[in-house]
Amino acid sequence: MYILSLNYVKPVSEIEKFIDEHIKYLKKYYKAGVFVMSGRKVPRTGGVILAKGLSLEELDSVIHEDPFHINGVAEYTVTEFIPTMTMDEISVLKETLTD
Repeated sequence: MYILSLNYVKPVSEIEKFIDEHIKYLKKYYKAGVFVMSGRKVPRTGGVILAKGLSLEELDSVIHEDPFHINGVAEYTVTEFIPTMTMDEISVLKETLTD
């Protein structure tokens, strides 16, 4: 599993120009079963995506499809981790997350 941390490198006014394309990109990878969760950072300096089921090389290709990356408005930091504990209410997801 991976934590993708996006950091905006341009003003939010520039980010907004690519929001619709970015949402289409996110939906594509949710449908493919790669993205698990995503959202904005507070304050709005970027976002976070949880991803699974890919090698780092495959994930790099996915990141290069993001309109935010293509248009140079955000940079990605990738952290790989293995979920080992969860709260009881979502423990059923742990097996799914480590596929």
